[in-house]
Amino acid sequence: MSDKIDFQSLSFGMRRIGWIRFWTQSILGVVVAAVLLFSNVVNNSEGQLGLTPGLSLTTISLILLLFSLWQGWLIVRAGRAIASNARPSRGQTCKLIKRGLVVDLLGILFGLIGYQALMGALFIQASSQTTGQLITATSDIPITGLEILSVLSNTQVIAAHFFGLCFSLWLLRRIYK
Repeated sequence: MSDKIDFQSLSFGMRRIGWIRFWTQSILGVVVAAVLLFSNVVNNSEGQLGLTPGLSLTTISLILLLFSLWQGWLIVRAGRAIASNARPSRGQTCKLIKRGLVVDLLGILFGLIGYQALMGALFIQASSQTTGQLITATSDIPITGLEILSVLSNTQVIAAHFFGLCFSLWLLRRIYK
């Protein structure tokens, strides 16, 4: 009887954390996709040439986030299956969660490298600006709000992967409890 209660508790926990993970990553992913789409539509060819590598890495991290969303959905399904008679084994469930961990770690890695590329380009652009002059040279390109928004999209995708990583680690701890 206690085994059935444990499986029900594990099933409820996996479903609840799976849904929280899924919706948290979905909301942050929509923000990232909207900002990346907006920055591609309103592309300022003069000022954003240095941001292209960082935005490309952010896009790769977003694609990994989509795969992580799918993993979150599979975690919810596995939680439902644990409550039924045809429950997956502990190894199968852990393999599913560990795959999500690896995807989130790769997403964080690409996001961090993209962040470094974005901030490096913005630092070079900011350090080339002259301050305190009434008339600026034509080589001075000011940092625009769109460029700062690109950095924000990058931090949002890193945050989404971080939340997925935290929830997956909690689930692994719960399974081996």
